[in-house]
Amino acid sequence: MKNFLLAILSGLLLAFGWPVNGFPLLLFFGFAPLLIAEFNIRNSEAKFIKWKVFGVSYLAFFIWNLLTTYWIYFSTPFGGAFAILANSLLMSIVFLIYHIVAKRTGFRASASFFISFWIVFEKIHLGWEFSWPWLNLGNAFSEYINWIQWYEFTGTFGGTLWILLVNFIIFKAILSYTEFKDRGILYLATLKSVLLIGLPILASYIILWNYEMPKNKITALILQPNINPYTEKYNTNDTAIGDLLLNMSRENITDSTTIVLAPETVFADGTVLSRFDNSEAAFYGRQIASLQPKLSFLGGVSFYERFSDPLKVSPQSNKLRENDWFDDYNSAFLIENNSAKQIYHKSKLVVGVENFPYQGILKPILGDVMIDLGGTVAMKTTQPDREVFNIADGVNTAPIICYESIYGQYVTGYVKNNANFLSIITNDAWWGNTAGHRQHASYAKLRAIETRRSVARSANTGISEIINPVGEVEHQLGYDKRGTLSGNIILNDKLTFYTKHGDYIARISKFLALFIFLFAVVGIKRSKYF
Repeated sequence: MKNFLLAILSGLLLAFGWPVNGFPLLLFFGFAPLLIAEFNIRNSEAKFIKWKVFGVSYLAFFIWNLLTTYWIYFSTPFGGAFAILANSLLMSIVFLIYHIVAKRTGFRASASFFISFWIVFEKIHLGWEFSWPWLNLGNAFSEYINWIQWYEFTGTFGGTLWILLVNFIIFKAILSYTEFKDRGILYLATLKSVLLIGLPILASYIILWNYEMPKNKITALILQPNINPYTEKYNTNDTAIGDLLLNMSRENITDSTTIVLAPETVFADGTVLSRFDNSEAAFYGRQIASLQPKLSFLGGVSFYERFSDPLKVSPQSNKLRENDWFDDYNSAFLIENNSAKQIYHKSKLVVGVENFPYQGILKPILGDVMIDLGGTVAMKTTQPDREVFNIADGVNTAPIICYESIYGQYVTGYVKNNANFLSIITNDAWWGNTAGHRQHASYAKLRAIETRRSVARSANTGISEIINPVGEVEHQLGYDKRGTLSGNIILNDKLTFYTKHGDYIARISKFLALFIFLFAVVGIKRSKYF
C-alpha cells in the first residue's frame, strides 16, 4: 500500500506541475516518489516484482495523463480513453525497462540510463506514427518563460534533462539518508537541488536581460471568426465564411498592415486542389489582399484531388471504390495582391484523425476503423519539405498548421528555409473551454524562444495571439470571442544554436542509453546505492 501511495503522489505532483495552471517546480520532485516505490519493490522478497513495478508506474502515469489531457474526451470519448491509456502504457514500459537495468547496475548507471532512455522515449514520440508528444517534460515550462530562455540552445529536451537530474538528486539523498541517518546528506542534497534549479533560471534571466530585439517589423491583422466546429463550421459554406472574413478585414485593416491571418481550414467546403484559382477561398483571399497595395492573406483551406490513375496512388491516398481514389489535404495558402498563390500542406498529422498509423500492419486487423480523435477520418496527404511563404522582399513566414506547432525541431525546418517569423493557424474549439486549447497556445511560446522568432497565431476559436521572440504574449484574444488582433511582428534572420543543431541532446541520449543497456545485460551487479 505504501508503494501505491507513493505512485499516487508522483502522479499528482506531475499533474499539478503541468501548464497552464500548474507550478512546474513540482516536477522536480515528481518522479522521486515513484523511484522510491520501485526501489522498495526491487529490494523486497515479494513475488511478481516486475508486475508490481509495472502496476505502480502505470498508476502514476495514468493519473498524470488523465489530469492533464482529459480534455481529449470532449472531442471523442473513445479517442480520449485511447490516448490516456496508451500513453500511460508506453511510459510504464519505459519505467519497467529502467527497473530491469537498475537490478543489474549501480545507482549512477541506472540513473543515467533512466534519464537518457526517457529522453529517447520523448524523441520517439516526436517522430513515429503514434506521435503524442504533448506530455514531453520540457513542455512544462511554457508558462514560465523567464526560466527557460536557454531553450534557444537546448530546445525542450534541455528542460527534460533538467527535471530528471533534480529528481535523481532527491531520490539518491532519500536512499542515502534512509541508510545512514545523517542529516548532512539532506543538507547537501538540498544545496545541490537549489543550485541545479536556480542556476539555469539565473542564466535564463541573464540571457533575457541581454537580449536585443531585432529592429525590423511588420504589422499583422489576425482574424478569429469563432465558428463552432460542431454546430456551425461544416454547416456554413465558404461564401458565408469569406464574407465574414472580408468584412472583419475591411473594418480593422490599417495602412500599415502587411499580412492578414485566418485560421486552419477556415474554408472547409472541400476545394479541388487543381481548381484552386477558381475557388471561393482564392476569390476571397484576393479580395482581402486587394484592400491594400502590398497586402498578403494567409488562411487555411481543405483541399482534395480525386483520380482514377493507379500510378498516382500513394500510401496516404483514400480509396472510394475500384479505380477511384482521392487525396485529402489540410492546407495553408497565401495570396498577395497581383502575385501567384503559395500553398503548403500540413505534414505533422493527428493520430487517427488525419493519419492511419502503420496502415500496412493495422489496416488488415482494424479494417476501415479509425481512432477518431475528432474531426475527419480521411487520411491526409503531406509534403516532405517545410515550405515558407514569401510576403515581400526578405520577409518570409512559416505556415504552421495546428498540431505542427508542438514539434520543436520540425519548426526549425521552416526557419532554416528563411522564415523570419512563425504563423500558426489552428482550430482549437474541438475540446471546448478546457485546458486543451490553453496548453496548445502556451506551447507556441516554446517555439518562439527556441527559434527567436515572433509568432502570429490565428485560432478559429481558442486563443489568437502575437508572441515576441522571447516568448512574451504582446496581444491576445481569448476563447469563444469573435474579433481581430492587430500588432507588430518582429522579424529575425539569425539562427539560434538549437535551430542549427536540433535535438542533439536526444541524439546523445540514444548512444548513452544503448551503451548502458548493453552494459547491464552482461549481468554485472553493483552496489544497490552507488
